[in-house]
Amino acid sequence: MALVQRVREARVEVAGRSVGAIGHGLLVLVCAEPADTSAQAERLIDKLLKLRIFGDADGKMNRSVQDVAGGLLVVSQFTLAADVSGGNRPSFTGAAAPALGRALFDTVVQLARRRHPVVQAGEFGADMQVHLVNDGPVTIPITLR
Repeated sequence: MALVQRVREARVEVAGRSVGAIGHGLLVLVCAEPADTSAQAERLIDKLLKLRIFGDADGKMNRSVQDVAGGLLVVSQFTLAADVSGGNRPSFTGAAAPALGRALFDTVVQLARRRHPVVQAGEFGADMQVHLVNDGPVTIPITLR
């Protein structure tokens, strides 16, 4: 699953150093789940690159990140799988195990870099600080099954 935010700018820092930054484009928070596959990673990249959430000349969401020459900033975020139905402390059992999560995150980033000219990424498993200016705001969840 992924959470996509249309941004005017975004960056991710680890231990006070910038590890990725983009101007306008998409901030993509990615969460791998146990049943996810590399085929789903491919479908996610297809969706992200074609997702028409940027304004055209009439102000309608008709343009993709490719159409506007925007960047992608991809950040792993296992907390998207949080389940709070059992109480106030989230359970993350819906997230993939770290080894699978890392492999799928790396696959998403590699596929994106092969197909789009401006791709930056956070560091899997790191304590990251994500800075962004959400444009709109536009925030869209993507689940591919």
